[in-house]
Amino acid sequence: MSKAKTKPSGTDPEALLAAVTPERRQGDARRLDALLREVTGFTPVVWGDSMLGYGRYRYTYKSGRSGEFFATGFAPRTRELVLYIMPGYGDFEPILDRLGPHRKGKACLYLTRLDSVDMAALADLIRAGLEDLGTRWPVTPD
Repeated sequence: MSKAKTKPSGTDPEALLAAVTPERRQGDARRLDALLREVTGFTPVVWGDSMLGYGRYRYTYKSGRSGEFFATGFAPRTRELVLYIMPGYGDFEPILDRLGPHRKGKACLYLTRLDSVDMAALADLIRAGLEDLGTRWPVTPD
């Protein structure tokens, strides 16, 4: 059985944020970090080399595969912010309709600029994602 490749790295979250470029993207990353800290109440942990994760959950699938991952988080990429809502977006369309410009994958939300995002809707989306995840597996702060 394969092992998860993305794990906590021990990197200081502040060091990751300080290294984000360009400067506008770093500002967006810091705003998103502050929002995630406020909404989740969790301190971020760096997963892999570029993802900030907030909270953690341990899962076991019907197949028997098990592991752990962050409950929610984001990666500050050069072109956009990638927000992770685990395990996906369920029935969150009413919130997404309020959000503003975005594109989404299965569990990823791509945001180009936070200036054009409704931050209250984003906070609601993060809460909804954590609540949905919590109905499947327990979410812990670490």
